[in-house]
Amino acid sequence: MALSEHCEATIEQQPKLGAASDRSWAATLARYRDPSLARSILEIVITVLPLALLWLAMWAALGVGYWLCVILAVPAAGFLVRLFMIQHDCGHGAFFRHRLANDWVGRVIGVLTLTPYDFWRRTHAVHHAHSGNLDHRGVGDIDMLTVREYLALSRPRRLLYRLYRHPLVMFGIGPVYAFVLRHRLPFGLMRSGWQPWASTMATNLGIAAVAALMIWLVGLVPFLMVHLPITFLAAAIGVWLFYV
Repeated sequence: MALSEHCEATIEQQPKLGAASDRSWAATLARYRDPSLARSILEIVITVLPLALLWLAMWAALGVGYWLCVILAVPAAGFLVRLFMIQHDCGHGAFFRHRLANDWVGRVIGVLTLTPYDFWRRTHAVHHAHSGNLDHRGVGDIDMLTVREYLALSRPRRLLYRLYRHPLVMFGIGPVYAFVLRHRLPFGLMRSGWQPWASTMATNLGIAAVAALMIWLVGLVPFLMVHLPITFLAAAIGVWLFYV
């Protein structure tokens, strides 16, 4: 009898303890809720500077052997993905206090990540709004069919879907297509006004300007030999992150 009364008392206390625990966590995490300007600037510096140094190291490594250049492309791609993460946080309005700062930092980073910021932010917001809703698929996510939808396809279309989901396509051909080609036009928002077009075209102009400057400084072939491995690896990592 005493044991049952003890159990009942414990059960009655659990909601109260849970609420108290929630309040305690909220208080503990409150100081991390608002962005810190100094920390945000530091995060950009410790991402852009290593990426630039690794890029120069890869360029210098071309005289030693391309194998060394490819090895250095791995950490360089990691820092480029980190830039994309900062761009992502800017898109959520979480990296700086003010939206203007978030937007312009995101736009500049978008030139390096080959991702038009305003266009991507809009499609990403749609993705978050409908994540897990099978009736609103196709914007900001990877195509996915239910078993019933797959079985309703013809054999050729089933084969195409299986090829699309194959790791060599999903993390090889697909990322190159998505970041290098698909992002050059506002697919999905082609008829949604001038903003998606302005975002993609401005990003394209920025990419062309940066590429032209680098080609003028180091030459076309060295630029491609250094930058393409970084871009392809970073794109594959980025698609994998969204896939999981």
